[in-house]
Amino acid sequence: MASPSFRGRRILVACGLSGAFILVIVRLVNLQVMQSAELTVKADRQHQKNVTLEGARGTIYDRNSKVLAMNMDVPSVFGVPASLGNPGVAARNLSPILHVKATELEKKLKQEKHFVWLARKLEPEQGRRLERLGLDGVGVVMEGRRFYPKGPLLSHVLGFAGMDDRGLEGVELRYEQYLRGEKRAVVLQRDALGRAVFPKGLNEEGAAAGHSLTLTVDEVVQYIAEKELDEAVTRSSAKSGTMIVMDPRSGAVLAMAVSPRFDPNTVGALAPDRWRNRALTDTYEPGSTMKAVIAAAALEEKVMTPGSMIYGENGQFAIANTIIHDHEKAGWMTFAQMIQKSSNIGAAKVGMALGEWRVFDYLKEFGFGDKSGIDLPGETAGLLRGPRQWGKRSLASISMGQEVGVTPLQMVTAISAIANGGVLMKPYVVSEIRNGKGQLVAQNMPQAKRRIISADTARTLTTLLEGVVTHGTGTKAAIPGFRVAGKTGTAQKVDPRTGKYSSTLLVGSFLGYVPAEDPRLAMIVVIDEPRGEGWGGVVAAPVFRRVGEQVLNYLGVAVDEPVKLAMAGLES
Repeated sequence: MASPSFRGRRILVACGLSGAFILVIVRLVNLQVMQSAELTVKADRQHQKNVTLEGARGTIYDRNSKVLAMNMDVPSVFGVPASLGNPGVAARNLSPILHVKATELEKKLKQEKHFVWLARKLEPEQGRRLERLGLDGVGVVMEGRRFYPKGPLLSHVLGFAGMDDRGLEGVELRYEQYLRGEKRAVVLQRDALGRAVFPKGLNEEGAAAGHSLTLTVDEVVQYIAEKELDEAVTRSSAKSGTMIVMDPRSGAVLAMAVSPRFDPNTVGALAPDRWRNRALTDTYEPGSTMKAVIAAAALEEKVMTPGSMIYGENGQFAIANTIIHDHEKAGWMTFAQMIQKSSNIGAAKVGMALGEWRVFDYLKEFGFGDKSGIDLPGETAGLLRGPRQWGKRSLASISMGQEVGVTPLQMVTAISAIANGGVLMKPYVVSEIRNGKGQLVAQNMPQAKRRIISADTARTLTTLLEGVVTHGTGTKAAIPGFRVAGKTGTAQKVDPRTGKYSSTLLVGSFLGYVPAEDPRLAMIVVIDEPRGEGWGGVVAAPVFRRVGEQVLNYLGVAVDEPVKLAMAGLES
């Protein structure tokens, strides 16, 4: 018979074992029931690797729903170093497909990482070759790459997106917050040893694409403007050229062309100077096109009428120890004739009649010295100094388009105000923003900034500007069957070597609108540093005519004789 002390020890051991068993049961219940969700998450984390991609970037359309920018699904290739048996062999097999040195690929594949990008946004054929290769530890995922189906067409307005699908220039940059797609996660599984394992079809969580944009630009009008501008720049061996076509009634940009152009599909090899939108970033002295603005001020302030007489000083006028010259020696002339013949002396005397502060105030009212507010990045305000900073000759110089820096956009916006009856409109290039379901998210409507001159003044000035085309310096801008109002401009550039105005470095321009009685188009043509004859009436006015007659015909505006469109090579 066991002693009482022995029986006591057995009871204690049994109790201890029972207690331990109960603790194990409690722990299991806690793990399996109470902490089940938390442990499941931790386990999943140990067996998953997340890679973030994004939904497709939004599409950009012209005003007639023609695609100008879109996303294409293209292959990107990645590696999982922990899953590779021989990184060197894999690198040598991948090199001829990816066009990357084997040594560079091998270096990436030897990293102690669970995931590395080997090449992004390849050509579709490269993706197919990779799939056929079937390397363990190397996978392919489809990503969106920006594609511009019209190539160089409208490139300076559209801009472009980078490898990371972020807008870098133009509309792509300005509307980045709307165009970019939502982020999405790609999940890679890990095995028990922690190595990444990628299935044939990657698990992608759906994400909404970016919003689409509809532009005010018309693809056909843009093509015509670019074609004619390119030919003019080539013909004159000019440094560059700019042309803007605007609806003067609304401020909507129908075309904005810069020459030379660039292809946003292959922008990587180009210098930033090539994709700069000169229409709103570059300033120049406008020369005689500014006389249209000075004339508007003079008529509005009633210091001049069309019949007011101005003495032309026989072509030479001394002011502030300098001589102002005219290309024609004129005596007495009417205000209307002064505009038609583009007299510098006449413009200087009109400016002097207005006085410094009135000239300055009207220039500000017409938008000079300030940004227009167009929905594009990079716009400059130009240069307009206040009267307190003017010299003794400044009033005369500014009145004939010197000592003031403007952009082509500012000039066409100013002439549009005269064309539409005296109201300055805010220019814009995007009309609508819609989400993936086609629902309207935002809309740009015509926005009147202020009235500058009366409708009567605008009508009177239109008649004077018509005279420039019928009897003055702008006869080469005439469009058969239409009344055209406009102004030529030829400005000397400052020679950087001498710091003085050059007789050979010129800017030739033409500014106007058509039909004069009911304007549908306001246009500016600027040719920078043409060789040979650089007069605006010679190098720029013909471009205005050729573009104007084709676009008016395209828009269905009545004309006596049909005009053949220069559409060869334009893809639908």
